Amino acid sequence: MSYIPILQVTLTVISTLALAFIIGTLLPGIERKYIQARIQQRIGPPVTSPGIMAPLKFSFKENLNPNSPLPSLYKSLPIICFFAVFLILLSLTPQMYGFKAFTSIIAIVGFLKVEEVAYVLMGSLSKSVMSLGLPFPDLAKGAAHPDTERSYLEDISSKRAFRMIAFGSFPLYLAMFIPVAISQSIFLSDIVAYQQANGPFIFTVAGIIGAIVFFIGYMILLNEYPFSILKAKADVIEGPYMEYSSKYRSVLYLTRGFFMFTLGVLFSVLFIGIPPNILSWGILVNIAVALIFPVLMSIMSAFSPVFTYRQFYPVVAATSILGVLAIVIGLL
Repeated sequence: MSYIPILQVTLTVISTLALAFIIGTLLPGIERKYIQARIQQRIGPPVTSPGIMAPLKFSFKENLNPNSPLPSLYKSLPIICFFAVFLILLSLTPQMYGFKAFTSIIAIVGFLKVEEVAYVLMGSLSKSVMSLGLPFPDLAKGAAHPDTERSYLEDISSKRAFRMIAFGSFPLYLAMFIPVAISQSIFLSDIVAYQQANGPFIFTVAGIIGAIVFFIGYMILLNEYPFSILKAKADVIEGPYMEYSSKYRSVLYLTRGFFMFTLGVLFSVLFIGIPPNILSWGILVNIAVALIFPVLMSIMSAFSPVFTYRQFYPVVAATSILGVLAIVIGLL
């Protein structure tokens, strides 16, 4: 058996993933500099600042050790997030389609859930305030009983992250099952093949509705305005990863841009039928979608306030109903 085909496939996959990572480092800067900053008439950071210079800067800073009941797990969570996103993008590459269980909608949902659960654990495993522990009881008048456990900022964000998992992520997952309803298959290879034979889903009624639902879910998973409940700077500052510093914060910055690109590629596969392959011109479509989504998100975020639960729940419920409607249309 010749190892040349295996080597070629491996190099192709690695090159595709490397290209995705490089472009992902630029997406946060494009979002904040060229769109939000111009709309809000401010200078804004350089394009390379959020996705390249910030991770590089933090990687050289001193690492702090916040109080945590499971410090090793707490420190590993940013890496777990990055690895989960990496596996999602890897499963989208056509070279992996032979591994049916790995390249199914169910597998992608599982990887997304790992990424979401990590934020719950980040918040619940940190017992510090700006990396300083507060071992003394709160004796202020009207405070909780000294025997009760102190509540930290990350605890608030952790509870919000749990609500996002239980309710907020519905739109994206429902949108992912619209192509399943139309193609009658949960496997990416069948979904792509169906669209290549019959045309992209984006040009169907179910696909148009699904694109809207997917985009709302895209913004929710990225915790952008108006869905920035997880890390609203008005009360919980930086959310569940407030206590991360040095190389751990660098990984979080890199993961965000990489996740933005991966979700764009996921849409390309599910609704346009073009998987990421650096040897194909279709990679330009993947890049275009990955760029369009942050631009649209920036425009919406620039004019949006932060939703409270009073606005968040109705919007998610209405979007989820649209997703169910699109699935029904797809089945018919």
